[in-house]
Amino acid sequence: MARAKTQFVCQSCGAVYARWVGRCEACGEWNSISEEVPETSGVAGGPPAKAGGKKGRQIKLVAMDGELTETPRHLSGIEEFDRVCGGGLVPGSVLLVGGDPGIGKSTLLLQAMAAFARRKLEAVYISGEEAIDQVRMRARRLGLADSAVALGAETNLKDIIATLDGEDRPDVVVIDSIQTMWTDSLESAPGTVGQVRACAQELVRFGKKSGAAVIIVGHVTKDGQIAGPRVMEHMVDTVLYFEGERGHHFRILRAVKNRFGPTNEIGVFEMGELGLAEVSNPSALFLGERDRETSGTAVFAGIEGTRPVLVELQALVADSGLGNPRRAVVGWDSGRLSMVLAVLDARCGLSLSGQDVYLNVAGGLRIVEPAADLAVAGALISSLSNKTIPADTVLFGEISLSGAVRPVSQTESRLKEAAKLGFKRAILPKSPSSQRPDAQGLEIFEIADLGGLIAHLSVS
Repeated sequence: MARAKTQFVCQSCGAVYARWVGRCEACGEWNSISEEVPETSGVAGGPPAKAGGKKGRQIKLVAMDGELTETPRHLSGIEEFDRVCGGGLVPGSVLLVGGDPGIGKSTLLLQAMAAFARRKLEAVYISGEEAIDQVRMRARRLGLADSAVALGAETNLKDIIATLDGEDRPDVVVIDSIQTMWTDSLESAPGTVGQVRACAQELVRFGKKSGAAVIIVGHVTKDGQIAGPRVMEHMVDTVLYFEGERGHHFRILRAVKNRFGPTNEIGVFEMGELGLAEVSNPSALFLGERDRETSGTAVFAGIEGTRPVLVELQALVADSGLGNPRRAVVGWDSGRLSMVLAVLDARCGLSLSGQDVYLNVAGGLRIVEPAADLAVAGALISSLSNKTIPADTVLFGEISLSGAVRPVSQTESRLKEAAKLGFKRAILPKSPSSQRPDAQGLEIFEIADLGGLIAHLSVS
């Protein structure tokens, strides 16, 4: 019998090589290449052993405007979790949940499974990292010991599929985690690219065939990305990231991909002694400990998915004793900060090239939308001039390289959230007269460029 041909696969990006190399040319990682045996026939996604001469069968094609079959979603009753999933779990869907070690992924999913079980759904929790007693200890600590969740501790995917595919098929399944699963059709170790890809495809096939909603937990790399090949994120229907700083008591569940709902939707949870509790008004939480009499702070009215969120941005500009001044950023894009600093220097004459600049998003939230440019610029100007921005003012707008301030989407939702929390004024980009938003009772100050922002802050 001929020896199975091996290949060398990068464990970071999945690139395939004919021989071992020290550095992956695709992603640049060192010592990430390992030898693997290709998938054999019978594995989902793998090539058949023999092509054979049998022709494929014809499939039925239908019209685009056919009737839709609306399938009711599985609701957990945890509103923040259901919101991020797009209004509940769709039967037959597959979700991938990633997050840093110890951030609370297992706690959140155990609470969600207990909530599904309380709603008379068949819930199964399969752990490949912990023993049954460890899961029971966590459930007892969270007050969930009496929930009707079926537990299992196994890493052999074939045995797991055989168990789940019995007479009593579950409605919701959690696999914790995909890096511990293995299939005997591959000779490589669990956690390798081939094993992760093959196991993920088998779980996707099971979910689509059985109608069970499958939630897969994935480890993350040092860069914060889900470990394994990015193709795994393309296989699943929804990708969620569980974020949070260890020094803060709240966590954020963010959807970065969702075939059944909006992307970039967030759910906010607060970590307590009894697990994760929902936060229905995150804006009040992020602004709860705000110091209203300090220069260098500005309140940004942002949009996370479909939800408006107000958060405080803190900036500190100080004289630098270094040849290369420091630029430290927490919760925002460092490249975006460099751009705002360059525009303030080149277009507004504010000399920041010799200053240390520190920027922090209060509360640990990470902001990704460019609408925060104006609030960041306001915080920097406030710190540099040592002049406080009025505490009842919110800012939002995108800054261009010319120094102009561009309008952003969902202006009325931002203003409505600000008015609900007691803010009185808003600084925002100038809009055409035919597209003026509803002020929602706020005093509106429209500016066309950063010069207008500096002039407004100097007299306010």
